[in-house]
Amino acid sequence: MLEGKVAVITGTTRGIGRAIAEKFAQNNASLAIISRSEKVFDVAQELQKYNGKVIAYQLDVSNFERCQQVGKQIIEEFGRVDILVNNAGITRDMLLLRMSEKDWDEVIRVNLKSIFNMTKAVVPQMIRQRNGVIINMSSVVGLGGNAGQANYAASKAGIIGFTKSVAKELGARNIRSNAIAPGFIETDMTRALPEKVLSDWKESIPLRRIGSVDDVANVALFLASDMASYITGQVINVCGGLDI
Repeated sequence: MLEGKVAVITGTTRGIGRAIAEKFAQNNASLAIISRSEKVFDVAQELQKYNGKVIAYQLDVSNFERCQQVGKQIIEEFGRVDILVNNAGITRDMLLLRMSEKDWDEVIRVNLKSIFNMTKAVVPQMIRQRNGVIINMSSVVGLGGNAGQANYAASKAGIIGFTKSVAKELGARNIRSNAIAPGFIETDMTRALPEKVLSDWKESIPLRRIGSVDDVANVALFLASDMASYITGQVINVCGGLDI
């Protein structure tokens, strides 16, 4: 589905980002994978089993200047950028009255500013190509809010506004911009929760199960492919029917 495409994916060492990178590699995309962790180099080595070109870049995507530098390196190495998946993100959960300014600023910087940084780094190339796909990872929390996550919810809601604005600005250049809003997804973080918490979550979801990272990766694959060529400015909820 992605034969001949070059994809840039952030936050790829685990969870949803790792699953998206693997799904894209399985579908013959060339990959520039990004993480601030040095584990990104191990992931790149693992993904090369699919016989595609994979290059790892260790980068803090909240740093604007470094994103610009790495964006240029990627374009020099691959010659083009067809797909950008902005997946990097963190949580610093705390009730608002106890939340520090540092916790607020860090979540906004890593989750929201990084999307501006990376989009600015690759969009000029997409404009030159008159073709490109941007996929931003939001959350159902960005749509419905959540107690103890005012910073995270604000960052994810901001991603939606950014996504829709970029879709309107760049649509005439044949550049599509969409967001994915996962619900409860099984990751290292959720697996560490008590069984009672997981059971209560499942009961609140019409499909009666917690989502897998592949559920999200499959939607990313669809949006990145030409099958979604008439879809832009949308938020796709991957939440099992959760009432947001």
